[in-house]
Amino acid sequence: MNYITPDLVTILHHLDQLKSDAQPLWGTMSAQEMVEHLTDGVKMSYGKLIIPLEIKEDQIEKAQGFLDSEHPFPKEFKAAFVPKEITLRHEELELAIDEFTMEWVDYLDYYEENPTAKHLHPYFGELTFDQWQRLQSKHITHHLTQFGIPISEEEVA
Repeated sequence: MNYITPDLVTILHHLDQLKSDAQPLWGTMSAQEMVEHLTDGVKMSYGKLIIPLEIKEDQIEKAQGFLDSEHPFPKEFKAAFVPKEITLRHEELELAIDEFTMEWVDYLDYYEENPTAKHLHPYFGELTFDQWQRLQSKHITHHLTQFGIPISEEEVA
């Protein structure tokens, strides 16, 4: 599977293709819920949003191995830490994309200043910047695919 390059310009090119009334090919998230969900993932990556570890310590190595694999996230995967009832933070999709953009810039700035930092993901444990980049790539690709937005060969990590 081809995963999107975790580059803001490339990601925004795809997010800008979303329409607020877009229907997912699977799952129940709206386009805006999905963007706000991606933003939460970015916030986790640099410690702005902290969610406790949800797997056993002895499962972390296997979970992190998944990040290095070519296996995609399962289509109907439901993370326990994602609320069942989602309350939108923004009035419209464009504002959600703006928040994503600001958080992505803060994420990159954070790791520029703290290159050896690690932050906790509830299913993958403590991750380095490179591991977060791989996770972002897989996660964003998963949700773009959910909304039928293709990734071209030139945009792959």
